[in-house]
Amino acid sequence: MRIETERLLLRPHTIEDFDALRAMIRDPEVMRHITSIVPSDEDIWNRLLRYIGHWTAFGFGIFAVIERETGRNVGGAGFADFRRDLGDAFSASPEGAWVFAKEAHGRGIASEATQAMHAWFDAQPFGGRSVCIINPDNAPSRKLAGKLGYVETGPTQYHDETTLTFERLRPRA
Repeated sequence: MRIETERLLLRPHTIEDFDALRAMIRDPEVMRHITSIVPSDEDIWNRLLRYIGHWTAFGFGIFAVIERETGRNVGGAGFADFRRDLGDAFSASPEGAWVFAKEAHGRGIASEATQAMHAWFDAQPFGGRSVCIINPDNAPSRKLAGKLGYVETGPTQYHDETTLTFERLRPRA
């Protein structure tokens, strides 16, 4: 499974993505709207294995986002079943997720990657409705979600923090 855009390659994660994933999710600036907990190598390893396993278990997952020109891993974007226990309505659909290394910020990479992943999702038989959660203070991610067609469905509590839930329906042809 590969998606190519003008500047990016989206592909399932591999074991070789560990170092790039570790650098990205240990960066406080990248994670400031996601968590303040600095993950251990074990936590990062388990996250990577979860990303890899989604493709086998569900036929969808989180793509590694690679700059075609440099070969550098600059983020992750895709769909997952994270079992967040946010209610049946939320859990009934794949969850859209994206996170990008700070060197990708402000360059349109998040928009390019997430538009490509949603176009792929919409073309799949299971594509249709997706959901996501975003920290209320994360204005860039909320703006991106709006561009992708996500509509806010309300606040909820996740890990004792208020977060916003969103849903997106497959655009009509």
